[in-house]
Amino acid sequence: MSTRVAVVVGNPKPRSRTYEAALALADRLGGADLVVDLADHAGELFDWGSETVGGLVEDVASSLVVIVASPTYKGTYTGLLKAFLDRFPHQGLGGVTAIPLMLGASPAHTLAVDHGLRPLLVELGASVPTKGLYVVDAQHSDPEPYDAWFATAQHALPALPAPSTPSSPTSQAVPA
Repeated sequence: MSTRVAVVVGNPKPRSRTYEAALALADRLGGADLVVDLADHAGELFDWGSETVGGLVEDVASSLVVIVASPTYKGTYTGLLKAFLDRFPHQGLGGVTAIPLMLGASPAHTLAVDHGLRPLLVELGASVPTKGLYVVDAQHSDPEPYDAWFATAQHALPALPAPSTPSSPTSQAVPA
């Protein structure tokens, strides 16, 4: 069975502001069914034989919607996130709707989400029907940026089935 909403967080710091922002956005979609905090798997990302990472790739690829979140590092996404996305084969996110989300210290890097992360997701075969969401770090806990984005993007997002059971989102290996 497909995961309704998956979240992939590419911040090297566990349970970061990026993580919180991604879950806040997932709440607008009815909540996350799978949360992959890559900080929990950093030691395995370059182990191509890692069954854990391989399973996470499969789980994300079978989701209906994936929120792909990263802090802005040097005007783009993190290497941690890139290392995970490199595990997907060509068109490995085909059939998945992706929502790029980035956080940054100032509005100066607002375009990073649509000029850096969005094209990578499209290259992997994901449908990215909306503009990405860029949130200034200082506003990560304010509902306004998420609500404003959702108000303009919701019409382009796929209709999602209701969550099957209310449960806390989990990563395959580590509870979130």
